[in-house]
Amino acid sequence: MKIGIVAGETSGDLLGALLIKALKQDYPQLEFVGIAGPKMQSAGATSWYPMEKLAVRGYVEVLKSYREILSIRNGLKDRFLKDPPAAFIGIDAPDFNLGLERALKAAGIPAIHYVSPSIWAWRGERIHKIKGAVDHMLTVFPFEPAIYAKEGIAATFVGHPTADNVPQIWQRDQARAQLRIKPDEMIVSLLPGSRQTELDYHAELFIETAKELLKKFPQARFLVPLATRETREQFEAAQWKLNAQDLPLQILFGHANFALAAADVALVASGTATLEAALLRCPHVIAYRMSPTTYRLMKKKAYLPYVGLPNILAGEWLVPELLQDDATAENLAHALGNWLAHPDAAERLRERFAEIHASLAVNNADRVREALRPFLARLIERGSHVSHVTTDQQAAAA
Repeated sequence: MKIGIVAGETSGDLLGALLIKALKQDYPQLEFVGIAGPKMQSAGATSWYPMEKLAVRGYVEVLKSYREILSIRNGLKDRFLKDPPAAFIGIDAPDFNLGLERALKAAGIPAIHYVSPSIWAWRGERIHKIKGAVDHMLTVFPFEPAIYAKEGIAATFVGHPTADNVPQIWQRDQARAQLRIKPDEMIVSLLPGSRQTELDYHAELFIETAKELLKKFPQARFLVPLATRETREQFEAAQWKLNAQDLPLQILFGHANFALAAADVALVASGTATLEAALLRCPHVIAYRMSPTTYRLMKKKAYLPYVGLPNILAGEWLVPELLQDDATAENLAHALGNWLAHPDAAERLRERFAEIHASLAVNNADRVREALRPFLARLIERGSHVSHVTTDQQAAAA
């Protein structure tokens, strides 16, 4: 039985891989096709297009790739309508997936969306589009289903798989041993983002911040986990441009979890990585830059005073956020230095992170299976019935 699936970036690839593994425990016959990253492909998914093509963020940035992205979506829609999957699961990437889900739902293909768009933070009017596109929403935050219930949209809180996979104790010593870091070394991790468009704005900024921080903390050493060969090459090019080859900086291919767990503090581009930093008990500073036009448009539509997931989940300022013009190397280095200079405050922050962790670790795999079981059971029963009818018709014809 074929299931359509689309993930648009690294975080979605991880969620998709865990979802595929969870569903295949009970339904090994499932075949997943669409757009998948390396983790999903390792779990058995077939990708018809490179996932990196969808890893674009921001109005202006998307416009530059609009024709190619639209062509990919139309290509997927045509393939799915000509050879309908039993169901479709869109993982995050709402601007891409919701339009595809609407077309598939209209054609009678059940559409499930995994990870609610942040309608509670900005662009709340999207809930009407979601209602027309989605049969069931799987949410990763506990407060989200109630929002959908008010609009008559079926939604289930399934927890966050990363919260399940991260032990609910601080893993600093183990991570440092894994990375061969001495217990007394001062480690600062830099996470400039998983998309190439994010590194366009962050690579040089994060390197300049490291240089600035070294003025006050010359003993600091930096780790930079990067998800792809392209982003690694992009960051290394920025190093050469800034003549920063001598920085005490180590680039890691992946291993963001080790880099965050081992760090005394981290500088993190706003996004899913900020939640991972919280789960790994890493005090951090959130930074983000984008095109000025995109920033102005997004700021006008925002409902909350913060953008970082730890702050949103806590409902208060836990970690500093320095965005756009405020995100200067001097400001970021100062904010990072505050955590390094005040270990008691950092320890209190870790206690708050532990509370967030406990609220999200609810056995995601079991909840995903239970939420989708009614869909899959009906589809398998329908498929068996169709197969049985077809066999009887063939026998009669013979």
